[in-house]
Amino acid sequence: MDQAPKEMFVGVINPYALTEAITGRKFDWKDAKSYQILEETLETNYAELFDIKFNSPLYAGLELNRDNTVKAVKMEDIKVRSTDKLQSVDLSNIKSLNDLSNTGIKDLNTIAVKNARLDKGDVKVVLNIPKLNNTINNKLISPSIKNIVFGVATAVGWTPAGTSWSDRGNFFNDVTEYNDPIQGSVANCYFIAAISAIAWASPFSIEHKVRATGTGETDRTNAIQFYTKGGGKDAASKLVEVTDNTIINSSSNPVYCRSNDAGEIWPAVYEKAFAKWINNTNDDKPDISKTAYGDPVKAVAQLMNTTPYYYYTSTRTALDLFGIVRENSMSMKTINPMVAWTYGSGKDYSGSNIVGNHAYTVLGWSTFNGKNYIILRNPWGVTEPNGLNSYQGLISFFDGSFWRPINMIGNDGVFALEISAFKNYFEALGVAK
Repeated sequence: MDQAPKEMFVGVINPYALTEAITGRKFDWKDAKSYQILEETLETNYAELFDIKFNSPLYAGLELNRDNTVKAVKMEDIKVRSTDKLQSVDLSNIKSLNDLSNTGIKDLNTIAVKNARLDKGDVKVVLNIPKLNNTINNKLISPSIKNIVFGVATAVGWTPAGTSWSDRGNFFNDVTEYNDPIQGSVANCYFIAAISAIAWASPFSIEHKVRATGTGETDRTNAIQFYTKGGGKDAASKLVEVTDNTIINSSSNPVYCRSNDAGEIWPAVYEKAFAKWINNTNDDKPDISKTAYGDPVKAVAQLMNTTPYYYYTSTRTALDLFGIVRENSMSMKTINPMVAWTYGSGKDYSGSNIVGNHAYTVLGWSTFNGKNYIILRNPWGVTEPNGLNSYQGLISFFDGSFWRPINMIGNDGVFALEISAFKNYFEALGVAK
């Protein structure tokens, strides 16, 4: 076991939830061309979305350190573009090179010549001018992203513009399932991966504690217990009460955490209670944006009142890491809630579909054809590695009661990654027990 970090800033915004929140529409993200919707809405090449070194807007509020770790930036250092759509530059009045300075080009001497030729005695020159428009990134965001990701405080609680608090379903539709929690439009993957890990390894720990607050059955409040563990994103141990009301947009779709089961709200209620707890507020409309970036192992411990253990990959072999997962598993399935997270940035993330500075749930392990795999879940509910020594097939966990097979085929965010690839892409493993 390694020493616990002083503070962690693991977190990246779910681009699918953010795109739906910005556009006000729902999309079929399993469609092969859905990446084009992300690129157009977030003004970023898909291959550069999942690594902060490309200044992706999914890391709004973070910046990369020289050692590939990340840190939070001050809100005053985040700039907001004047509009949501890029403004076209009027080139009709360009009569000389000096006129280009009016378009935002500062140093004409640095402009490269793309090609030049003689045309009937006249010199024709094509200039290689850099982009004239500012696209959004981690420090320059659009008004919509600022409103959704950071929100705006009001006198009557926190409610981002264009949204409302509403009771949209039942706490449980059926039973607690690991694939229920889906991350929303805030960079709290560490917390969503944590509740998914609990739902998988210790499902009875996800409880519906509820009491009536009025004469009718619909007037009620839920209670969720949190335990202090020290450091950032923490508070005094407390039983937190929140209503069923969660944030929706004008199309009645959830903006932040939601359940994979339509009409079920327990993941959103847990996120809301966590926001209320760390904000130390009595308001039933807590600032969910404040849950961004944190420690996934500690998040499990805060809900389970257990001890967090950290295992960094750089000082261990791939087999060592595989052994740690096996030690916390039975019949190939984790029996202690486990999480893992990637490096802040890396040379191999681009095009891999593995997301930098992102937390994943560890579901277990398996062995096929002499190769060892660690089984993981992306809390986005989609996005799996592109052919990175991942296994495609059915993995069965046996318990005789509630452990069911997991299908590796299909884009549901669940995948089996060969252990050498895991060591390459992931910074650490964590377990709370």
